[in-house]
Amino acid sequence: MTASFEGLSSTDAMELLRTGELAVAGRLVDASNATLYCTVSASASSSSVSASCVYKPVAGERPLWDFPDGTLAGREVAAFAVSEAFGWSIVPPTVYRDGPFGEGMCQLWVERDPAVDLVELSRDREHPALCRMAVFDAVINNSDRKIGHLLPTSDGRLYGCDHGVSFAEDYKLRTVLWQWQGEPLTNEMLAGLESVRAQARDPDSELAERLARHLTGPERFAVRRRVELLLEHKVHPFPPPGRPAIPWPPI
Repeated sequence: MTASFEGLSSTDAMELLRTGELAVAGRLVDASNATLYCTVSASASSSSVSASCVYKPVAGERPLWDFPDGTLAGREVAAFAVSEAFGWSIVPPTVYRDGPFGEGMCQLWVERDPAVDLVELSRDREHPALCRMAVFDAVINNSDRKIGHLLPTSDGRLYGCDHGVSFAEDYKLRTVLWQWQGEPLTNEMLAGLESVRAQARDPDSELAERLARHLTGPERFAVRRRVELLLEHKVHPFPPPGRPAIPWPPI
């Protein structure tokens, strides 16, 4: 699925995020870790381009006992790599780069459509992009898919954000998107999973490179195993037993 952002192609957006100059405009105070709203810009001989983005420096992360290795920023980049391997453009363009407060994650800002009721959207059983997101979350083992992490846009697309607490070895899927549990996966979803499996197995693929950089060996094995299980059983997963299945607060 080809996506564009603020008039930029995905390729141009990635290049801008990697090489553009970051200027901090403010901080998103509701976030539990340092999350900065920025402008990223680049100038050429005849023109200039800029876009809004989110920058999460590693220096601003709070340590988490259940994610002792790696960084939340790196997991955000790994989630983008999985989204690209699916070919579903669930996660906005995301890079790992240096910035005003050191290395961290930089993700293109997606303007949410204020006309969309997020609670109603989160309960929709007929929304194909939302259903794809549920499969994506199962693969990355997202432990924090809140309603507020859904980003519907005015052109009808749907993105997701805040994937830092994903990729745990143990099954920790916590999400508001349980409406398909136990239902058969569609052919489109199975094809996406096959694509992720093939790229995860290829050590020269961009997916494998990104996962190797930001995840531990056991975490990478767990990703491949989750994909294998979904392909084997061909149904949406069930909530994990013995632990909360919905993040709190859910919004």
